[in-house]
Amino acid sequence: MKTVVVNAESIERRWFVVDASELTLGRLASKAAQILIGKGKVAYSPNQDHGDYLIVVNADKVRLSGTKPETKGYFRHSMYQGGDKIRSFEEQMKLDSTKVVTHAVHGMVSKNPRGRAIMRKLFVYRGSEHPHAAQQPKELKLAVGRTPVL
Repeated sequence: MKTVVVNAESIERRWFVVDASELTLGRLASKAAQILIGKGKVAYSPNQDHGDYLIVVNADKVRLSGTKPETKGYFRHSMYQGGDKIRSFEEQMKLDSTKVVTHAVHGMVSKNPRGRAIMRKLFVYRGSEHPHAAQQPKELKLAVGRTPVL
């Protein structure tokens, strides 16, 4: 047997849409990162981007378990001395719930040029509507505790 190395032109990329309503944020983010990276594909190799495109809808209905809704914070800094600011989960969800999902998925991909290319394939929307109907995305049901069947 020979190892098959796939070149960038022959990688087949599909479009999937995930409904995030009533899903736990961390579990949604880990499954989304697996799809974006392409770990479920047969020809996966860690030095190439094999992932598919992912559309996440209903980001404003994502939830956290336990006491995390009260204790989780999002840190930012103004680059001035003493300029650190922390937003709570509720404040960030009211301000922009798409950033909550994007931040969680970004924490699960590599922090290099390949990771930035992977994050460009993620599209997150607050409501149930998205402008990617022309790509004909397939509905993907994320079951808790199981890997998604593609």
